Amino acid sequence: MTAQSVRLMRWVSLAIIAVTIVLIAIGPAQSPSSPTAMLPDNSDSTAVAQQRAQSSEDAGNAAVVLFTGVNPESFGQLQTKAEELGGPLIPNDEMDAAIVPVEVSSNSLLGNVDAVDDLRTTAAAGLPNGVQSQVTGPAAIDADLSGVFEGANFTLLAVTAIIVAALLIITYRSPVLWIIPLLVIGFADRLVATTYTWVLDAAGMVWNESTGGILSVLVFGAGTNYALLLISRYREELTNYDSRFESMARAWAPTVRTILASAFTVVIGVLCLLASLTPTTRALGAAAAFGIVVAFLFSAFVLPGVLVLFGRWIFWPRRPNVGDTTTHRVFDAVGNQIAKRPITILTASLIFLGILCLGYFQITTGLTQSDQFIEKPESITAAESLSDEFPATSATPAVISTSQPDAATAALETAGFTVTDSDGFLQVSGGTTAEIRSSLSDVDAKVGGADAELYDTEQAAKRDRVVVFPLVLGLVFIALIFLLRSIVAPVIMVTSVLLTNIAALGLGWWVSSGLFGFERFDSTTPLYAFVFLVALGIDYTIFLVTRAREAAEREGTRHGILSALSATGGVITSAGILLAAVFAALGVLPLVVLAQVGIVICLGVLLDTLVVRSLVVPSIVQLLGEKFWWPARPDWPATAVADSGSTKLEEHL
Repeated sequence: MTAQSVRLMRWVSLAIIAVTIVLIAIGPAQSPSSPTAMLPDNSDSTAVAQQRAQSSEDAGNAAVVLFTGVNPESFGQLQTKAEELGGPLIPNDEMDAAIVPVEVSSNSLLGNVDAVDDLRTTAAAGLPNGVQSQVTGPAAIDADLSGVFEGANFTLLAVTAIIVAALLIITYRSPVLWIIPLLVIGFADRLVATTYTWVLDAAGMVWNESTGGILSVLVFGAGTNYALLLISRYREELTNYDSRFESMARAWAPTVRTILASAFTVVIGVLCLLASLTPTTRALGAAAAFGIVVAFLFSAFVLPGVLVLFGRWIFWPRRPNVGDTTTHRVFDAVGNQIAKRPITILTASLIFLGILCLGYFQITTGLTQSDQFIEKPESITAAESLSDEFPATSATPAVISTSQPDAATAALETAGFTVTDSDGFLQVSGGTTAEIRSSLSDVDAKVGGADAELYDTEQAAKRDRVVVFPLVLGLVFIALIFLLRSIVAPVIMVTSVLLTNIAALGLGWWVSSGLFGFERFDSTTPLYAFVFLVALGIDYTIFLVTRAREAAEREGTRHGILSALSATGGVITSAGILLAAVFAALGVLPLVVLAQVGIVICLGVLLDTLVVRSLVVPSIVQLLGEKFWWPARPDWPATAVADSGSTKLEEHL
């Protein structure tokens, strides 16, 4: 990169922004309608959902209208209401409540939301005095699940932008500079929000409302991190050169190499979600990889051009001038302590992380339908009321597909379940999915329905963890070997990020259960948190190690890691705090799983930034010296840190 290239980049960046505006204006694609998008491949509940969807061109979804506050005088009017709704009126034993089971017909999720809204309006109209209506059942739960996202992604975007703006202002202490990275990454985010749908649609994938929310947080977090690194290096070079174009040219190459390595490992990590059994999880992996690529491109090719459109004054009031020197007192002090007491600091850090890891072994997973929402919608409160008024009736009955309906009915009734026939499928109330399947072990039957779907999703999530966890670690390890041309360094980096993940999940469990009252993790929380923490958490160590390698060529490895910690400590800490805060913003979304993922990733990023990157890795490098780069044998100067108290590993043992 030359100064002339940087001058040209100004116009390239403006052209890219203009094209971005046009693409955003086109608008996103709509996710294909699929009743099994969130269900694991090849499970019984998935097969039942597919059969129900194919059983009629106008496939219906079950709903239950619950009337409470009923008295004998109101039954006549409710009978008329039941006829209007299209189902039988069924009173409870006490004759103070009644239900009307109905089928909600729709061919899409949006159509289901509208149909349930119409059903609720019809059910509530003209009721006798004192009678209240509520709608529950699978159709109502699906509608509420979709409905709670109405406006939520905009709220998330607004909260994320405010968090990023506030932290950029604090970081730069400038009333102007923060606007530039925020706008550039904002354009990247809006471009991704539109075009990721095109990519997934072209790939034949299906996605849901939460994909866009997670993706927005990821793009803002990663993109702003990359921007912080570039601006920090640019500021350094402005103290060495009069020309801002020459300064950017000098800053661009080493910074882009670093963020490219970071983006590459993140992309590899999130693409491991393609190994999931669940279609929407696979779509999230593909979308996240696409989002990281766009965030990198905007940080590397748009942000530099926009920055050099303006002079040094954008850093006001801390304008950098040629000859200025920068001090890093906090991280110089940290580095001095690491040089003097690497074993003590490493041991204390590992003990601290080890204590947090204990929480990992207390984690329980598997949310029920009612546990999925932060604030319970009508369908959930109605289901709880239904359970009280009609103990033998479930708002989400099991749905049985069988070629032997008589044998299946006999087996289920013998086991004590309540069985009804509904459009060629058996509906079963009472018992768990495992108990129902056990009672049908000698019958050709598949068990589906909402509870079975949750059960199968939990089993698939366990399988995904077994497959995806080692796959992520293995591929990131191979990528680090390729990037660093070392084996020891990648082993240490991957081991440290694995330890951080376990500690973050443990601490996240304690915070989620103790502070927020979540009794269980969602089955996908450990998977999402692990993948994103490995992919993003390794970033900060990459930033540190690549800068250390650069410094080691002049000063040797032991002194180089301290110089790198001093030079990057402030900006990486700022980046980590920003990323943690951005993921914490997932808590504004209405689902427990997203709040849990946000909590774990927030805590994990802080642990990685403040403990692993700042203390653990530098201490290990101090102990290993040039062996950290093995099998490479770099011809670098001997480590010159004797005056700071650093000694070789053998002298500590």
